[in-house]
Amino acid sequence: MLSFGAESFVFQFAIQNTKIKIYRTIILAVVLYGCETWSLILREERTLSVFENRVLRRIFGLKRDEVTGEWRKLHNEEFKNLHSLRSIVRRIKSRRMRWAGHVLRMGRVELYTGFSWGNLRE
Repeated sequence: MLSFGAESFVFQFAIQNTKIKIYRTIILAVVLYGCETWSLILREERTLSVFENRVLRRIFGLKRDEVTGEWRKLHNEEFKNLHSLRSIVRRIKSRRMRWAGHVLRMGRVELYTGFSWGNLRE
């Protein structure tokens, strides 16, 4: 049988795993919808990174410092050690490259029929 401290640790770990799954499946899907066509500037990349860090801070919470025993916020580098997710900016760039590959593999006929509503010039 687990002691009270161990039970709460296991429960907290299960909650964090659930929150990570929700972040991966719902939040990232909503935030990254249509990101293949975005042209990001550096300010927007920083804004997305700040958003990602804020969400992960809410998921992982505070950490007790081993030396002083005080509670503190996690540093950005510590997030990389706690989870195995790629950063949101890297996800956007990889999706844009994948989309560009799809466009390059499209034939001319498919390209013209896809954009039949406008005037295309060669």
